[in-house]
Amino acid sequence: MALSELYTKYNRVWIPDDEQVWKSAEITKDFHSGDNVLELLLEDGTVHLYPVDPSKPKLPPLRNPDILVGENDLTALSYLHEPAVLHNLKVRFVESRIIYTYCGIILVAVNPYKQLPVYGDAIIHAYSGQNMGDMDPHIFAVAEEAYKQMARNHKNQSIIVSGESGAGKTVSARYAMRYFAVVSKSGSKTRVEDKVLASNPITEAIGNAKTTRNDNSSRFGKYTEISFDRRHRIIGANMRTYLLEKSRVVFQAENERNYHIFYQMCSCADSAEFKSLRLLSADEFRYTSMGGDVTIDGVDDKKDLEETRRTFSLLGLKEDFQSDVFKVLAAILHLGNVEIRSSGDDKSSAPLSDPHLAAFCDLLSVSAAELVRWLCNRRIVLVAETVVKPVPKERAAAGRDALAKQIYAHLFDCIITRINTALQVPGKQHSFIGVLDIYGFETFDINSFEQFCINYANEKLQQQFNMHVFKLEQEEYMKEDIPWTLIDFYDNQSVIDLIEAKMGILDLLDEECLFPQGTDQSWLQKLYNYLEANPLFEKPRLSNEAFVIQHFADKVEYQCRGFLEKNRDALYEELVDTMRASKFSFLANFFQEEEHSKATSKSVKVKAARPSVKPANKQLRTSVGDKFRSSLSLLMETLNATTPHYVRCIKPNDEKLPFEYDSGRVVQQLRACGVLETIRISAQSYPSRWTYIEFYSRYSILMSHVEADLSDKKQTCKNVLQRLIQDSNQYKFGRTKIFFRAGQVAYLEKLRLDRLRGACVTIQKHVRGWSHRRKYLRIREAAIILQQYIRGKRTIRKTVTAEILKQGWAAVVIQRHWRGYRMRQIYHVVQMASITIQAFTRGWMARKRYKKMMEEHKVLVLQKYAKAWLARRRFQTMRRLVLNVQLSYRVQQLRKKAEEQNKENRGLMERLTSLASSHSQTVERLHSQEAQLEKLTNLKASLEEREKKAREEANLTINQLQKQIEALNTEKQNLEKKLEASIKEAKESFDQVKRSLLEEKENEVRLRKIAENNTEIQRHDHEKVVETLKEEIKRLKEDRVSLQRKIEDGAQVNSDLQEQVIQLTKHVKVIPELRRDLNNLQNQKDNLDRKMREQSEQTRAKTKEIVRQMLGGLAEEEKLLGLTLEDSEKIYELDDLQEVFEGLQKATRLLENHQKEQRETYVSQMEGLTLKVDHLQNENTKLQNLFQEKSNINEDIRQEVSRLSSENSVIPELKLQVSELQRQKQELETVVKEQSSELAEKNKEISNILHKKIMEESSQRRHFEERAKELEEIRGELQVRIEELEEENEHLKRQQLMEGEAKRKLREETSQLTAENMDLEEQLDQKDRWIKKLQYQIKCLEMSQKAKQTPALPKEYLGMLEYKREDEARLIQNIIIDLKPKGVVVNVIPTLPAFILFMCVRHADYLNDDNKLKSLMNAVIQGVKKVMAAHHKDFESLCFWLSNTYQLLNCLKQYSGEEEFLKQSTPRQKKNCLQNFDLSEHRQILSDLAIQIYHQLISVMQKTLAPAIVPGMLEHESLQGISSMKPTGFRKRSNSMYKDSETYTISSILQELSVFYSAMSHHGMEQSLIKQAIKQLFFLIGATTFNHIMLRKDMCSCRKGMQIRCNISYLEEWLKENELQSSDAIDTLWPLAQAAWLLQVNKSTDEDAKEIAEKCTELNPVQVLHLVSYTQFLMVFDVCFILKPKLLFKFQIVKILNSYTPIDDFEKRVTSSFVRQVQSFLQEYEGSTQLMLDTDYRFQVMFPFCPSSTALESLQVPNSLHLEFLTRI
Repeated sequence: MALSELYTKYNRVWIPDDEQVWKSAEITKDFHSGDNVLELLLEDGTVHLYPVDPSKPKLPPLRNPDILVGENDLTALSYLHEPAVLHNLKVRFVESRIIYTYCGIILVAVNPYKQLPVYGDAIIHAYSGQNMGDMDPHIFAVAEEAYKQMARNHKNQSIIVSGESGAGKTVSARYAMRYFAVVSKSGSKTRVEDKVLASNPITEAIGNAKTTRNDNSSRFGKYTEISFDRRHRIIGANMRTYLLEKSRVVFQAENERNYHIFYQMCSCADSAEFKSLRLLSADEFRYTSMGGDVTIDGVDDKKDLEETRRTFSLLGLKEDFQSDVFKVLAAILHLGNVEIRSSGDDKSSAPLSDPHLAAFCDLLSVSAAELVRWLCNRRIVLVAETVVKPVPKERAAAGRDALAKQIYAHLFDCIITRINTALQVPGKQHSFIGVLDIYGFETFDINSFEQFCINYANEKLQQQFNMHVFKLEQEEYMKEDIPWTLIDFYDNQSVIDLIEAKMGILDLLDEECLFPQGTDQSWLQKLYNYLEANPLFEKPRLSNEAFVIQHFADKVEYQCRGFLEKNRDALYEELVDTMRASKFSFLANFFQEEEHSKATSKSVKVKAARPSVKPANKQLRTSVGDKFRSSLSLLMETLNATTPHYVRCIKPNDEKLPFEYDSGRVVQQLRACGVLETIRISAQSYPSRWTYIEFYSRYSILMSHVEADLSDKKQTCKNVLQRLIQDSNQYKFGRTKIFFRAGQVAYLEKLRLDRLRGACVTIQKHVRGWSHRRKYLRIREAAIILQQYIRGKRTIRKTVTAEILKQGWAAVVIQRHWRGYRMRQIYHVVQMASITIQAFTRGWMARKRYKKMMEEHKVLVLQKYAKAWLARRRFQTMRRLVLNVQLSYRVQQLRKKAEEQNKENRGLMERLTSLASSHSQTVERLHSQEAQLEKLTNLKASLEEREKKAREEANLTINQLQKQIEALNTEKQNLEKKLEASIKEAKESFDQVKRSLLEEKENEVRLRKIAENNTEIQRHDHEKVVETLKEEIKRLKEDRVSLQRKIEDGAQVNSDLQEQVIQLTKHVKVIPELRRDLNNLQNQKDNLDRKMREQSEQTRAKTKEIVRQMLGGLAEEEKLLGLTLEDSEKIYELDDLQEVFEGLQKATRLLENHQKEQRETYVSQMEGLTLKVDHLQNENTKLQNLFQEKSNINEDIRQEVSRLSSENSVIPELKLQVSELQRQKQELETVVKEQSSELAEKNKEISNILHKKIMEESSQRRHFEERAKELEEIRGELQVRIEELEEENEHLKRQQLMEGEAKRKLREETSQLTAENMDLEEQLDQKDRWIKKLQYQIKCLEMSQKAKQTPALPKEYLGMLEYKREDEARLIQNIIIDLKPKGVVVNVIPTLPAFILFMCVRHADYLNDDNKLKSLMNAVIQGVKKVMAAHHKDFESLCFWLSNTYQLLNCLKQYSGEEEFLKQSTPRQKKNCLQNFDLSEHRQILSDLAIQIYHQLISVMQKTLAPAIVPGMLEHESLQGISSMKPTGFRKRSNSMYKDSETYTISSILQELSVFYSAMSHHGMEQSLIKQAIKQLFFLIGATTFNHIMLRKDMCSCRKGMQIRCNISYLEEWLKENELQSSDAIDTLWPLAQAAWLLQVNKSTDEDAKEIAEKCTELNPVQVLHLVSYTQFLMVFDVCFILKPKLLFKFQIVKILNSYTPIDDFEKRVTSSFVRQVQSFLQEYEGSTQLMLDTDYRFQVMFPFCPSSTALESLQVPNSLHLEFLTRI
């Protein structure tokens, strides 16, 4: 059908309009060829005559049917042209509030100027893994497509984001990178994805600024390569920038700002960190106040600076680098405020006192004089000389601004370089996705060099885009086997050649920049001369300073002013040298001369789309234009080597108003960004493309019955289409799609609408005929009745006379009286009967009430006593259980202690043997010492003789010395001075030694007092004594160290004194003193001899006594006795006096140390003994209590035995045993009492002994103190202290060994006591076992007596299975690991393995074998875990073992003996309860294991069911004849292909649910668990379906709501069939049901909006569930119920209303006014912005106790399980 034939009446067209660009009009008269006018009716009701040229008719573009308006993809429109695209975008943006739309391969993003909650992580996960056409258009869909193609095809991808300033390019690029960061986690500690996202705030701070069109405009282009490894995880990123707008640093237009970073720093000028930068407010700096307002509404610069610094730190840029950056930025601001004055005659100057100049130089460490000199002067190098020439003020200011721009440009590049370094992570890049955020086509009132470069870049990108679109179109045709015809598309290569070719605009610009005197005007004149013949280059008529280029988007007029300066980007070399000489290395590095080397590119070498033009001169390579051309060429190479994805950002209005649509501005951008070019290319061939399934579903109404009955749907579509459209050139049949020319889909829609209208007329005709026939029949019937009544009246009037009337009246009177009499009689009879019945009834009811009251009273009384009895019984049972547990625990502890004591005993026995050997050695030593004692007596006699001789010799020497006195007098005078000095020193040293000895004495006195006090305190509080003794020990150690040091000093002093004494012996006067000293020494020797004998004897006796009592008379006794003997013998030798004293001192020191150590050991021993005594007393009390309980049990047994003895003659033997047990019990009691009394006596004896020892030690201390006083006088003559210290150290070591032996002996004693207690406890346990055996024998005797009295019965089983310990592994292998749910288990009970395992557990409990029971339970748990790990994806195995684990858990509860689990058990089951062990811990482990299996089972079912949910619930047409299929355009859904084998329906979902339910039921799963699993699956169905409704506009229609409600009813019917209504699974579908209702309810009038808002609070959904069934609810849903905010949030309601899409022309769209009306009604409700439901949410699983009625004794083990080693008991 020709396109002109579609211009018929009622069709609509688009006509041009000055304000709206295009406006709609309706055709009022069919158009025929040759007509010169097209009659139209505008929307405002006015008639418009559209002129048409009959020779070449150019008709206005047709408007698409309303069904196609608002589509996700613009290529799905039947008529593809500019007004259709513009209108579709307006409908989606303004009415549906949707900002994203596909246009073939392009994603059109309209800036809403409002934050929308469509970018959360839930949305990201919803788009992850989806095909691009499955969901609504979104930036995440483009990112997912790029990510998926990179992973699937292993090819690099690019996302090209372009648009005007303020269109949202930066935000779109940011969201794309955020998507990659979320879906491709790096999995490393470096968190590269966070760093990639963190780079955005930094680049926005230093590269974005406020413009008149955008508050956050990117003033540079950016290409970010995100690198991925082979596992498609982010491993790094790299950023390339293009054409930074440096001029913004020094100049901003009105209502614009400089870069954000300057204002962020100025906002924090008062902070301590920025004090050194000398910053002011932003309005005080010239570079930040040019645009006027320095703030942006809604932007906090302080917070932005904090975010910038945080991201600096996150990227690893340290504080030093940040401070350097802030220094440079602050210096730029100060440089702008440097005042340059005019000095006349084209001279300029800058004062050195300028504070801003000083701040600039201080911050950057440059010379102020040099900077001022080269700002105001210029050096000219001539052939012979160099001239410095001053420059005027204007050029000096320009030089200052050029310096600021250059510094900022270098700083920008430095930061980008550091960011790239931070984003590089070690690892090999496998592929990358590039995100290009680049400026779109720009045209302003004044266009300069920046706009020229931007438009040049867009020309290159447009050429690449055209080639890519052309390539994709060709691939689509080839894939569908459609003949390919060449499509004419716009090629902008001529514009590119105009700009970059040889002798092009850039070439001429670079050439002009080479001339020092070159100007913008001279360059423009060259352009006029060389390019005037080019049709794309024009000269303006009214201007000689501009030129015009015809770009692909529009004509642009460029002002040539500033082109040369911006292209040169020149800076005076003198200023560069000044900056290079800075001491601030960060700045100096910016201006270092770079060695130009040939860069080797690491990127993939690809061939550019068109070869770049080489510059004519090598010097031109340094110009801005040449750099930009090179970087653009590299960018194009990169893009050509990748698969591109396009995002075109559109700015809807210039006022930045939310959801306001300016058609003029939008169409201008659509023309510039290539969207209309895509539409034009598509429209030239076959723009509309439908799959066969979509066509069949949509246009089945146009098929005949014969065509519809064909099984081959593809052939049916071909037959129908060939019949409807005769011209075969208007469509083509592909492999999976049908291709239509423009307008053919609209024609088919017209045919479909006509068929629907015809059907509606037919239906109306029949309905109206039926209604009129029904009305006619009612009128006819009423007329017949009226006729009958009238005819009857007439007949009566003709036949009735007066006599007949009188007779009739008399008969009536008689009848009246007779009937009255009869009625009164009947009334009286009935009244009497009623009264009688009431009396009896009331009496019966009163008696019944009284009887009931009495019964209730009695029941209450019985309940009271029964509850009291039950409570007492429960308490007694719990007490017995607790006592048993305590007893078993104590027995175990005592056994462990006995084992430990046995080990210690063995060690002590070894020690005793070694001590015995050492004792024999000591005896031998004693014999040797006695021999030495005899020798010493002989030495004593000889010593007396020597003494006599010594006295005689002394007298002779005295006489000789008297003679020498006179000779020595002279020497005396000389020596007196020396003597006095030496005496003073000796006295000082002696006093010092004396003081030290006194201090030592005081310390010893203090220690003695502390020891005495401690002994008294120890009796009351042992813990305090231990703490104080520890502190004293530490302090004593410190004192000992200090005393050792003092003794060493004293030894040195003594040696000096000895030398002096030798000198003094030469003096005469010293001899009498020496004589007196000798006498004193003799007396002292005699006294010491006597005292030492006494002390040695006392010490020897006491030591022996103490050592024998505490240490067994071993090593310590030997040491002390040896010392005392030696000392006592050496006293009688005069020459060995010093050695004697040393021995005495050694003995004293040893005794002191021994006393201290004994005191410490006594304290620790006392503390340990007291603790042991307390512990033993507690154990004794516990044992006595246990004995008391056992005695009670024995008493009961005795009574039972006495009773049985009277019945049977066999019992006397048992009586003897019982009496023997009682006797043994009494003996044990006496033994326990004796042991307790012995322990008490031992404790008393030990305490008395310790007290006596402490008193004796105190007396010994006093004796030792007296001896120390006596020895102080002769201490000055002692020598060789070093040897004594060594001996002391050795003795300390020996004392430590002695202390350890003493402790071991005490442990041995305590271990003996505990061993005795353990023996007693073991005896008790043995008696308990005897008692249990006797009880069992008694029961057996009773059973035997009953058996004798009763006839023989068949063999009875106890419900236990016996197995050997070595067969445990076979049991687990056969019953758990090797058991297959399918196969052997078919013919047995589903939960038989659980029962078999529990019967084995019962047998282990019956044997009271703890190890066997624990081993079995652990093996069962580990076996189930092993099976689950091996079959974690097997649904059958998971069901089977969940059922068996749950059954085993129930068995452990049911047979545990606890009251709460015995309520529903039979008497036999109560008898089979576990008797010896509590398995509550294993129950908890089994419960955790069951929860783990349940969640794994849910995951497997969800994974199986998930692929069928969306196709079955949403896409499948469950209601025949109600189709909701619409064309999808270029982006086809993944399941829309012509593959019947992969289509899912609601039956598929129900079938999967049935499979799950039957499998769970087959394996014996408890019904409560099945209900919980089904509820979880229903929640998944509802949440997944609801989320796809939220994200798919094509699913929001009235018919789709009907389909959803029908599918929900199918699900409810399935629940009823399987009796699962009580699972509450249907409740999880309420949000979905509400969304379906909202799609069907009327949405046009204010009453509808009010109804929606009011019914949100009228009725609670839970109440409805209790009142009606779900089917009834579906029937009355339209009247009585609507969604509630807590189930469907306000934002979700508005989203559904905005996304509502009509399927047919009969349906009406939801107007934006209606949506606003609903929003106003819902304002009072606090709704969340949540859009999606969490599909991963899991309901809490519960395992209720379900007792089994299966009798264990009736179970048999089948042979198929291969468990022959099990024996039934």
